[in-house]
Amino acid sequence: MERDADGVGGSNGDVARENRTDADHVVICNPVSGTEDHLERVRTLARERGFSVRITEGEGDGVRFAREAGTDGAELVVASGGDGTINEVVNGLVEAEALERTTLAVVPTGTGNNFAANLGIDGIEGAFDAIDTGRRRRIDLGTANDRAFVNSCVGGITAEASGATTPDEKRRLGVLAYVGRALETISSFESLPIRATIENGPDGSDASPRETWTGEAMLVLVGNCRRFGGTRRAQANVEDGLFEVTIVEDAPTTDLVGEAALAGLFERGDRHIVRHRVPSLTLESLRSEPIEYSLDGEMLAAETLDLETAANALEVVVGDGYRPDPDATGGRSG
Repeated sequence: MERDADGVGGSNGDVARENRTDADHVVICNPVSGTEDHLERVRTLARERGFSVRITEGEGDGVRFAREAGTDGAELVVASGGDGTINEVVNGLVEAEALERTTLAVVPTGTGNNFAANLGIDGIEGAFDAIDTGRRRRIDLGTANDRAFVNSCVGGITAEASGATTPDEKRRLGVLAYVGRALETISSFESLPIRATIENGPDGSDASPRETWTGEAMLVLVGNCRRFGGTRRAQANVEDGLFEVTIVEDAPTTDLVGEAALAGLFERGDRHIVRHRVPSLTLESLRSEPIEYSLDGEMLAAETLDLETAANALEVVVGDGYRPDPDATGGRSG
């Protein structure tokens, strides 16, 4: 589903800008994400376009600012920051019940910027160019116990491991960096005794309508806009209404030392990997205590986690590198 660059049914961007008000187009910027040197550039590019700019100062500001913008009827809300900032902004739009009328744009100023890369958005200037001239697509939105996420939900990555991971590791390895750091920072990796109830929809790749996996897992990885393989950037089809679910079964820690071993762990066919493509699933802890999950980098602890996809629920600005079906051949699809 594509729309004209300004989302107003025409190609005359100058006319659209003349009709804008500050409340119509709002930039929510996290000034301390990434290298912390982007605020003035973002502010300048936003104001050149007549956008208003709101600066976050602490946790929850992104949710609050987006909720206010959505409630006020904003046509476009721009999240400038990393995946955690984007997550806050999306949850604010959900709280405002604004997904039908508000488009999300992303300016990648975080460390890893995985979601932005999956949307084909590259750099600050590239992000604003995409806002001006790019396509709009409606993508799936994931929910976990009623909290929204756009990129991924990862179980088994501790807050301590996340905090100990360096920016360079995040840039090079993405989620693998957290796995490696977790293995390094604890002497004996504590696996997750879980029950995963898989709900297969009619469009899923699995035949039976419901199945259960029970066992010891090192990691549970649920991708909405990303899949988990040996490469850092691995965009999933985020318009098919399905999660890419990867369960990494318990494996000897000594088998997982080093970047090559971690990358190899996710290769298709590895004996430690269970994969599904499904619209929903439930994860239950079998040790009577919560499991910690990371939703786009935002932490959530739960004994039972219900995950569902809302197909084509969120309209986003995408760049030229975005592939509606990343497995299609023959150039840009869509």
